[in-house]
Amino acid sequence: MTVAFTASRTVPAAPETVWATLVDWGRAPEWMPGVTSARADGATAVGTVLHLVAGGRELTSTVTALDPGRAITLSSDRPGVHADYRYELAPAAAGTAISLTADVTTAGPMRLLGGVIRGAIAKADGPQLDRLAALL
Repeated sequence: MTVAFTASRTVPAAPETVWATLVDWGRAPEWMPGVTSARADGATAVGTVLHLVAGGRELTSTVTALDPGRAITLSSDRPGVHADYRYELAPAAAGTAISLTADVTTAGPMRLLGGVIRGAIAKADGPQLDRLAALL
């Protein structure tokens, strides 16, 4: 099992509003726990690199899949750890249904720590959708 966590939430905002907030990378620190600054290398498209500062370190994520207005996958790599965060939006009677799945694979020596790493990611990033909802 490689899924660290899955979260879902319905917010009382139109999908266009949710999408615009989700891909406004300058606002990411408002809803991504631990992130103090964020910027993108250009417009959001497959291949766009995001530069995030968390815990005083710069981290990067790359947009690896994109269905504008509906879904985006951000992928990051660290030695022995690959993470994919997939955000999906769908119209709902009460606004917009948002889901987030964090899939984390480990390799080499980090493989032994896979469960611990996924647990730490779930604890740290699990509140993302609640924070995004509060922002909307």
